[in-house]
Amino acid sequence: MPGKFFLYQYQEGDVITMKKKHPCGSKEWTAIRVGGEVKLRCRGCGREMEMDRPTLEKSTVKVDRTGEQ
Repeated sequence: MPGKFFLYQYQEGDVITMKKKHPCGSKEWTAIRVGGEVKLRCRGCGREMEMDRPTLEKSTVKVDRTGEQ
């Protein structure tokens, strides 16, 4: 979006570490689809969810680009 500042440039296959744990105990998610909303898959249990970009930006601790490509 023009005029918006994004801290992270998410790409498909990135491993995203979140601040809070998923109920399965994992903090790591894999980005499956990137756009206005980002589709994520939990690396612990395989559960999938979609999150809008501003919420994801606030929840992200780090992004590892060496994830599954």
